[in-house]
Amino acid sequence: MRVMILEDDVWIADLLKQIVHSLRPGTQVICHASLGKAMNDWQSQTADLLICDWNLPDGPGTTLLERVRQDDQQVPLVMVTGRADRDSVLAVRSLRISAFISKPFQVPKVLECLDRLLPAFSDTPTVAASSAGSFIEFLDSQADSALDLPLQTGMQAKLDALGRQQPNVRQLQQAWQDDPTLTGRLLAAANSRQYNTSATPCLSLGQALQILGPTTSLNIGIGLGLNPASQLDDAELRLQAEAQLQQIDNLHPRVAELAQACRLDPAPLHSAALLYRMGELCLLQQAQLWRNAGHSLSLEELSRAMDKASSVLANRLKAHWHLPTPLRDLIGACYALPTINTRREAIVMHLAASEQAAVPDADKLARLRRLAGLP
Repeated sequence: MRVMILEDDVWIADLLKQIVHSLRPGTQVICHASLGKAMNDWQSQTADLLICDWNLPDGPGTTLLERVRQDDQQVPLVMVTGRADRDSVLAVRSLRISAFISKPFQVPKVLECLDRLLPAFSDTPTVAASSAGSFIEFLDSQADSALDLPLQTGMQAKLDALGRQQPNVRQLQQAWQDDPTLTGRLLAAANSRQYNTSATPCLSLGQALQILGPTTSLNIGIGLGLNPASQLDDAELRLQAEAQLQQIDNLHPRVAELAQACRLDPAPLHSAALLYRMGELCLLQQAQLWRNAGHSLSLEELSRAMDKASSVLANRLKAHWHLPTPLRDLIGACYALPTINTRREAIVMHLAASEQAAVPDADKLARLRRLAGLP
């Protein structure tokens, strides 16, 4: 089965893709952000269902649907729009659109709609075979869009519960404030051109929730939960993830204490602390995919991969998510301070991380405290 999605908002497109995969796991889902590319795709290969935004940068989505109806009178068409009023619906009545999805939409309603329109069966879901000879080669071969972080244990249940409510920004911040995956994804969305129209970078979960609003924020969270790769099913990998999360849990309360003592805004430092081990967590998710494909991966091999590839994965994710430079610098300061123009916030991050070392260097800590202006 093949589904085509024409949507220029990458976050909505990704959510729709996750919804389709959750309903029909074997489905091939193709996403396009422009009308021209979608038209060319349809001409070369048809689809079993089309989900199309009405307004696109290079023209109305109805142009594609008109072409589709010239070729196929039966394929279901779904229109994503912010204007599902009676006049708009009547204007495209000749296209016999199967359903309208109004923005901002509720995921449960979209699930019900697409479940009704998708064929009742799909191809048998399989794990894509990897041509990589080793786990390191597999990591190198993965596209940036395939990289992510696993959700914390128990977060899926929270997402399910929130999806049955209409939570406000405060409730979402309270539920998600210590989750690296949701913080990273929401910061990525809030700093994207689709949502951040100002020159001011978004550096905290609270800011991201305000920019995105509760509905879009919740949709992004639910979309993460729909992705099977967001869950670590392997017991060994879960233990490894818990060790990484424990380091984060040790760091961010200390960062908050030091920020308060130095009279600094703690919110950006808190975000940096949550994303401190993003490379390691990303690697563990990739390890789950590697094992799901039937490959062996010993703990020794995993440890070597951590040493060699975790920082590379972190940098790739920072770039792919377009995390703002001030936040990247704070994350990097957990490991090393820049040699020049070191901001006080970076010194605080490095001090907090250095305090977590297995054998803290007393002289180094004293020097960092002096640089931070602490007694």
